[in-house]
Amino acid sequence: MQNVITALRVLEEVSARQPIGVGELARLLGLPKSTVQRSLRTLHEAGWIRPAGGEVTRWQVTSKALQVARRTELGLRDAAVPVMEELRQRTGETIHLMVPEGEAVVLIERLETDKPLRIVLPLGIRLPLHASANGKAVLAHLGRALDELPAYTDTTITDARALRAELEAVRARGYADNRGEWRADIAAVASAILGPDGAPIASLSVSTPASRMTEDQRAQYGELVTQAAGTLTESLG
Repeated sequence: MQNVITALRVLEEVSARQPIGVGELARLLGLPKSTVQRSLRTLHEAGWIRPAGGEVTRWQVTSKALQVARRTELGLRDAAVPVMEELRQRTGETIHLMVPEGEAVVLIERLETDKPLRIVLPLGIRLPLHASANGKAVLAHLGRALDELPAYTDTTITDARALRAELEAVRARGYADNRGEWRADIAAVASAILGPDGAPIASLSVSTPASRMTEDQRAQYGELVTQAAGTLTESLG
């Protein structure tokens, strides 16, 4: 069983940091190089990873791993879209569904507002965990710290202690908010969708132009998005 767990940990790190070599993997995982090398060999033989090329062997995931992830995303989308549509109708604003990937969250589905003034983000865009509502909603349930907290705007949280306090507040109220921390013109509230083990598998958000979200709306939308994320947590559990 321990060999399986180790191989899965290696696969997760390769997916998050690809292409990556055995030395860096061993350092990140705190494992001997020989142990990591055995896991890499097993994953390669099973078709989950492949060499990325170059003089020094570095590894990346194969289409097999991507296909499994794609099927998972499709199942998540199927469950989420009706909930997202109800949330859009109740708020009149754009709804985003994002999934964690490494040090970011990735947009996999969106339902846009009918209002002419809107924020449009392309599918596949990556947002930083510490500087977005979706990211902070996920990060609050990951139980790990980030190595770097780069600033994107004047309101980005770049102090580790301040971020820990923010994440405690997120867990207490059930949702995260973004006050122009990634882009100054965007405001959002988001709540995490949790798997059976309590780990975040996605996050749901209400996103508006910063000029349109009042404090009353922030609290109202926060309650609504928390309820919606809770519904998805139950249905996917």
